[in-house]
Amino acid sequence: MKKIALFISVFVIALTSEGLSQQSTVLDGVYVKENTPSRRVIPYTNLREADVMWSKRVWRQVDLRKKSNQVFYFPIDPAQGRKNLFDYIKEGILEDGTLTAYDPGSPVAPDDMFTRAMTSEDVLSKLVRTQEQEQFDEYGEAIGTTTIRDTLRSSKIKFYEIKEEWFFERQKSQMDVRIIGIKPVAEVEGPDGEPTLQDLFWIYFPEARYVFANSEVFNRKNDAERRTYEDVFWKRQFESTIIKVSNVYDRAISEYKSNIDALLEAEKIEEEMFNFEHDVWHF
Repeated sequence: MKKIALFISVFVIALTSEGLSQQSTVLDGVYVKENTPSRRVIPYTNLREADVMWSKRVWRQVDLRKKSNQVFYFPIDPAQGRKNLFDYIKEGILEDGTLTAYDPGSPVAPDDMFTRAMTSEDVLSKLVRTQEQEQFDEYGEAIGTTTIRDTLRSSKIKFYEIKEEWFFERQKSQMDVRIIGIKPVAEVEGPDGEPTLQDLFWIYFPEARYVFANSEVFNRKNDAERRTYEDVFWKRQFESTIIKVSNVYDRAISEYKSNIDALLEAEKIEEEMFNFEHDVWHF
């Protein structure tokens, strides 16, 4: 009987393994998707310092709660061959090694100059929180403690901060922009139990472009024309708010404006940048 039971168990496992193997080779669709995996990054045009007649450093906040930015937030869990932006970034840092995370500094002394590269252990220390919890028996008496690991889920990412450079290039006679870095900001539980925002790390965008070029994004209009995160950033298909521009005090808008006044100040800066390009062509 033992031999028969062992034979049945092995047979069931073999069938299960064969079924899983066959399922993994099934074509989920009507054609093989070859465009996104083979996409290449469009190189930037060569830019000389002498060609830049005006430039402005700008920091933006991308709010994932806005409808136009949902492509960064969904799907919360990988589905249909797609992942959200944070999952691609996390995979590039911890699994593939194709991305480098940089220390964002502290709230008192922020650092967005990519001065210190973080190790995988440094990144995990921000993504995985451990705490000791007491255990009790059926009589309510403490019998020890257990370690609970809480991994930061992508649904906790509420904002992305973007650092970029706007410049007027005299050879083309046009305003252009290049993103320099991107930083995910998560909502975590603070020491007092209240939710608080935490800067995770900076990603150097020119390096991340090679990952984003093969990271598929959902297209609301057409399933046959899937785009990538590289397309979204390249074509500026997101909504953002200016939170800082380069200034002599090196201060953010929130340090001298608040609430609706901060939004009006951000819109004022946007208008000034638009008017600069317009005035260059004014005769």
